Amino acid sequence: MSHFKDMQKGPSTVLDSGVYGDDACFISRFKNTFVVGVADGVGGWRKYGIDPSQFSRKLMRECEKRVNSGDFDPKRPETLLEKAFKATAESPRPVGSSTACVLVVHQEMLYSANLGDSGFMVVRDGRVLTKSEEQVHYFNAPFQLTLPPEGYRGFIGDTPDLADKSEIRVQKGDIVLLATDGLWDNLTEQHVLEQLRPLIEEKATVQEVCNALALTARRLSFDVTHNSPFAVKARENGLSAAGGKPDDITLVLLLIA
Repeated sequence: MSHFKDMQKGPSTVLDSGVYGDDACFISRFKNTFVVGVADGVGGWRKYGIDPSQFSRKLMRECEKRVNSGDFDPKRPETLLEKAFKATAESPRPVGSSTACVLVVHQEMLYSANLGDSGFMVVRDGRVLTKSEEQVHYFNAPFQLTLPPEGYRGFIGDTPDLADKSEIRVQKGDIVLLATDGLWDNLTEQHVLEQLRPLIEEKATVQEVCNALALTARRLSFDVTHNSPFAVKARENGLSAAGGKPDDITLVLLLIA
């Protein structure tokens, strides 16, 4: 599978042609249904002169447009991804690929569709109720939606129907954290729970805790002594690795009311 390596994930930096990040997200509402999503553009396309953020941003915009118009099934977020992916492929068609995770809060239920290594966690009473599993072809090569250049071969390309799907009943006080791998690769579950504690104890706002999570993940991503989840997975795959993993970090925090 060595021909897949070009499409492995990698961090973007401000040095890459002025690109400040390859992540994208949306937050939308239709009547009493709330829908959120994140997408992580695959940085490997940059070596071909392609801006990875164009794909992820258009994918999330297309999701948001369909939610705003009510053109989606709240119980099947994977179909929202499918419609958005098809629309993304229309002119102007961006080249690139992205992971994607979409969550729908509808009638006291949380419906999810997760493709790749972004993901979500639900916390109740200070404990992890459920956490999504990442989907990877092999280490650091997640499942991804892809629109390759014409005639290009040897890429990773998955479809929305392959997304992990789940549904769980949520209740008042539950906390839902949705994020790209820039957070999950640097924060353990214990780190996340520690950062959520002020929100659980009503000592901080959702925005304050959201900021704290992002800043903590960023700080640890540059800490060469941090035994990050990414470094642990790398060693499990026979690679010598230590410290955090600098990357774009995008997260959405929901408090069920």
